[in-house]
Amino acid sequence: MKKPVIIAVAGGSSSGKTTVVNKILANLDSGPIVVIKHDDYYKDQSEMSLEMRRKVNYDHPFALDNDLFFEHLKQLIAGNSIEKPTYDFVQLNRAEATEIVHPAKIIILEGILILEDERIRNLADIKIYVEADDDLRFIRRLKRDTSERGRTIESVIDQYVNTVKPMHFAFVKPTKRYADVIIPNDYYHDVAVDLIKAKILSILN
Repeated sequence: MKKPVIIAVAGGSSSGKTTVVNKILANLDSGPIVVIKHDDYYKDQSEMSLEMRRKVNYDHPFALDNDLFFEHLKQLIAGNSIEKPTYDFVQLNRAEATEIVHPAKIIILEGILILEDERIRNLADIKIYVEADDDLRFIRRLKRDTSERGRTIESVIDQYVNTVKPMHFAFVKPTKRYADVIIPNDYYHDVAVDLIKAKILSILN
């Protein structure tokens, strides 16, 4: 089996990574595609109370099980299916449910720290960093976490100030130097997306 095209999409929290991924996928007639979110590989914290989980720094690389992520990625490349964990953002822990992911011609990896681990980075054929204004990212995050993840405004602000913002500058933003393409998500980015699609098709062919 030919090695799948692996695309890594990084960027700060709420920078618009999912939007860019969806635009890449739109009208891309290339066969099976799977999207794997790095967030689903947050480490299991069942031994901790919910109160203790709220104090964990989820924007530090140590919060993620990259060993499992890397092993699963190698399995997909080898043509094997995987049983992927899923994550519950309300309980701040791995969910009981898992997902079976089958091999595909294109594998898209998405997450704020997806380019931080050298092992994962080296497997990617195309590395993308999505950039957006810091204030805009915070507003998006505030809306998302209060409406979808059961957080209070105060808790979102506290987390952003104490962990999200400092970790962004310490670990997330520095990975921009590894990107093949940097997409500013404050404006339209159709040209960049079209170039990425063309590159995907050229690799497949």
